Amino acid sequence: MTDMTAGGAMPRGVLSRENLVKWAPLLVLGVLVLLFPVFEWLEDFREGKDHIYLLDSRFFSIRNASRIAVAATPALMVAIGVTFIIIMGSIDLSMEGTVSVSAVIFAFAFIALGGTLASWAWLAIPLAMIVGALAGFINGLVHVKLKIPSFMASLAMGFVGTGFALLLTGGDRIRVEDELFRALLTVRWLNFPIMCYVALAALIVAWFIQSRTTLGRNFYAVGGGEELAQASGLNVSRVRIMGFTLAGVFFALGALMAVGRIGIAETATGNNFMFISITAVVVGGTALWGGIGGVWNTLVGVLIVNVINNGMVVIGLPNWLQDGVLGLLVIAAVVLSTNRKSISFVK
Repeated sequence: MTDMTAGGAMPRGVLSRENLVKWAPLLVLGVLVLLFPVFEWLEDFREGKDHIYLLDSRFFSIRNASRIAVAATPALMVAIGVTFIIIMGSIDLSMEGTVSVSAVIFAFAFIALGGTLASWAWLAIPLAMIVGALAGFINGLVHVKLKIPSFMASLAMGFVGTGFALLLTGGDRIRVEDELFRALLTVRWLNFPIMCYVALAALIVAWFIQSRTTLGRNFYAVGGGEELAQASGLNVSRVRIMGFTLAGVFFALGALMAVGRIGIAETATGNNFMFISITAVVVGGTALWGGIGGVWNTLVGVLIVNVINNGMVVIGLPNWLQDGVLGLLVIAAVVLSTNRKSISFVK
């Protein structure tokens, strides 16, 4: 977890607000991991099933852990992109359109270039990332140059991306059946698919950008106070455009993971990423007001969201209850991360 205190100084009390905000996501994740097996055991006990030990639960199995990791991988890539935007104090709602159009263009290019990674089809991978970067760049440009609020500019660009993907596909599905590409899901190392390790590598790259580059430090500077950043000579407009462009690259990575997971690219590939990614970022502890949080927080948030979804399926609870629990977690996370004494109104 990254240092989430504003000035980097250690808080005085162990139970201070700063420490609570910093460690609450990890505590929530730990409680969930322990709680769902208990619920599962109680349900089995009520039904008279031979289920004695909590560690024997389906939730604690390696297979289930792998299932959670696979489900979390595309969402993690998208959420990382969202993290950079929220650190700057902005909001990006274009991910569904960017994911869809990146996935569709990737699939068309992949098939046109031979349909297998053993041929020239591997070029479709960097092409998809370029498409994502271009979508992010246009998104940032519209936001900065036309002075449109980021949530409105990005929402509009998301609709454009979804519409363009529908135009390209005509509503059809494009299948990507290459065994080499599908090895992202089918080939496992230590019981986990290759795509999980690719996502971990991308997470480390994102952490490096965030913590070890000037661009990453500029994201925090803009999120911590745009006026102060401008007064110190920082080109805030350029930083914002670069942030949206970088987010687009990670949205495209999410698209590639989504296609690798199900072997299909379509207009609906980007569905639900908006809710899941923003929920994960906020629940993970990245403040909506900017300047606080990071990609490791986002990893915890993505795991919380997917553990809740998976655990409720395991114990047989309905989908509407899953969404309700996630909604309550978002409210709780925002309340904890917001110092309402210093905010006169909520934008």
